[in-house]
Amino acid sequence: MIQSMTGYGKSILQLPTKKVTIEIKSLNSKNLDLNVRIPSYYKEKELAVRKKLASALVRGKIDFSIYVEMTADETSTMVNHSVVKEYIQQLRNVVQAGTSDDVELLKMAIRMPDALKTEREELDENEWDLINESITIALKEIVQYRVDEAASLEIDFKERITNIKTYLEKVRALDGERVETVKERLKKAIEDLKVDTDENRFEQELIYYLEKLDINEEKVRLANHLDYFLQTLASEDSNGKKLGFIVQEMGREINTTGSKANFAPMQKAVIQMKNELEQIKEQILNVL
Repeated sequence: MIQSMTGYGKSILQLPTKKVTIEIKSLNSKNLDLNVRIPSYYKEKELAVRKKLASALVRGKIDFSIYVEMTADETSTMVNHSVVKEYIQQLRNVVQAGTSDDVELLKMAIRMPDALKTEREELDENEWDLINESITIALKEIVQYRVDEAASLEIDFKERITNIKTYLEKVRALDGERVETVKERLKKAIEDLKVDTDENRFEQELIYYLEKLDINEEKVRLANHLDYFLQTLASEDSNGKKLGFIVQEMGREINTTGSKANFAPMQKAVIQMKNELEQIKEQILNVL
């Protein structure tokens, strides 16, 4: 079962003094690109979070965030009274006597360095266990999002592979006519030259020329690649890179067939195969 690399997961945890919101966003990327934003007092858990994300999401551009909103009356940021009073006194000494306004001085003082002090919150392991469970919930949500997103991709892939198979059958059906057309074209070219030719030598050269235009191997390999793509698509694991390699091989066989075709109706079928394959290539970049 394939998974898309596009996804979103969110979980909200209500604690006694705070609300913790966890968000995970994912976009397609060739490798794993993790961007983790968490409050400073959870920083010691960042490596564990990264390992958990990498294990569950495998690949993609991942943005992970933990937002904390304090809901209790208490706050960890306090006014540094002694420092603010000292600033106000110094500001009074600067302005002229009788013209100072304590409210304005307070506004200025509170903006000065060290006017506010923040008590560092220690990590509560019990609290972190709850947050870790919430991260697991958000991960399950984004994985399910990826699976649901990939379901439509899988339907599209199967339809386009079926279309390519249909065009391949057209190529097979046209192959006999193509060979005869090439033979007639060469014979007419020789006749137009109005020169005498050795029939045996002409037949040998014609066979050599037709061997160079033979596409039997390409048809067989392309058919095998199409079947292998569907087998890989139906496997339990999502392997976008493997599917991408198979698509590249399909492209080689289609391009070679087109270069050897030398027959307009067959080249039209090849162009239609290329168009279907390009659509698959665009979408396969988003498969995990």
